[in-house]
Amino acid sequence: MDINRNLKTPATLEEIRWRVGNALRRHPLCRTVQFDIVSVPPTSRGGNWTVSMQSVESGAIWEASDIVADIQAAYELTAAA
Repeated sequence: MDINRNLKTPATLEEIRWRVGNALRRHPLCRTVQFDIVSVPPTSRGGNWTVSMQSVESGAIWEASDIVADIQAAYELTAAA
């Protein structure tokens, strides 16, 4: 069993915002998505941040959600250094 499987990379709010923005801009359907990163209490799934998306076209909702889910699975919000 890989013990590092559930570890997330620590990142600041600005780093997460940068990663989400770049990932959305790379997808042709998601380039116009506006979003905000929101800090939340830790969840049972280990997350402590979420994304509030606005201006998502109907054809882009699933792609944008998948992009955000992948980033949420990899990064954990930490305090700025």
